[in-house]
Amino acid sequence: MAVLNIRKYPDPILRQKAFLVKDIDGELQLLIDDMVDTLYAAPGIGLAAPQVGRSIRLFVLDLSGREEGGYPLSVLINPEIIHMEDEIRVEEGCLSIPDITEVVKRAGKIAIKGLDREGKEIIIEGEGTLARVFQHEMDHLNGKLFIDRLSSLKRNIIMRRLRKRIRSSGGLSRDEDTIHGDTGVRPSELRGAKSVRR
Repeated sequence: MAVLNIRKYPDPILRQKAFLVKDIDGELQLLIDDMVDTLYAAPGIGLAAPQVGRSIRLFVLDLSGREEGGYPLSVLINPEIIHMEDEIRVEEGCLSIPDITEVVKRAGKIAIKGLDREGKEIIIEGEGTLARVFQHEMDHLNGKLFIDRLSSLKRNIIMRRLRKRIRSSGGLSRDEDTIHGDTGVRPSELRGAKSVRR
């Protein structure tokens, strides 16, 4: 088992829709173990496979240490949200966007269906923090980040902070500094892309 490198924004894998897991085999079990080790080392409460460089529909979470009740270590493979209701607004952060938090609107109660690490179908109902974590990790599997759920004003402020942070670490040149619209994509990543008229 190993602690994996957590991918940070603007790593392109964080913007990709993850693929369905086809085989629950020994390789996947090792990845799950490594993701759990990484989650605890971070420390965090949820971690999706794209955050460790694997574009597959898998996440782990552990809320057992939370004061408000908690939820034990869980693994969800090929999850899908099957029910959402109510609304909460709560401060949220992300291991892939360290040191930035913001209040995000989420469903207050959800039901999620997926497979456990043995391949058995499970349905979990959650509310409050558990519902929020499920939705946050599902966003990662769909190529979204919590900042995508903010108003354009708040998102633009955060994007400026992120660009400044990336530039200061030598990770982004001034020429690449312009982010395209709300997508979080640099112009250099759009080269060769075809425009679609609606």
